[in-house]
Amino acid sequence: MIRIGLLSDTHGYLDDAIFKHFENCDEIWHAGDFGTIELADKLAAFKPLRGVYGNIDGKDIRLVYPEHLRFKCENVDVWMTHIGGYPEKYNPSIRQEIYTKPPQLFICGHSHILKVIYDKKINCLHLNPGAAGKQGWHKVRTMLRFCISEEKIHTLEAIELQK
Repeated sequence: MIRIGLLSDTHGYLDDAIFKHFENCDEIWHAGDFGTIELADKLAAFKPLRGVYGNIDGKDIRLVYPEHLRFKCENVDVWMTHIGGYPEKYNPSIRQEIYTKPPQLFICGHSHILKVIYDKKINCLHLNPGAAGKQGWHKVRTMLRFCISEEKIHTLEAIELQK
């Protein structure tokens, strides 16, 4: 079993509460818009970090983190990207691939809206953790925590951070 802490859109702000909420996680996944490489480095020093760059991230982050990250976790096919859209409204740049080679778990950020949607058409769970940073139009800062074991995604929790 792997315990995952998932966040996105920190925009250079790293709340100390993130470390408390993710202390029992095995890995942290960041779905883009880190904001600074120093923020990514702090997360990576705390727990193993997987991430993708977002539209606001500079060259320093883009040299370390890819635009798309596709990997297996506990035999679950995972695809993470920053601007991915959501079921029925996938970003045109990924639409063909997601329909021809769908992952079991699709993760993106960008919208600053926490979403958990099961796409029945492609048998894929879509996760967007919302925004953990202070920059943006969102009113509540959010992130997700979940487990993957024996090819199952389970124990999903939405976390709201204080204002």
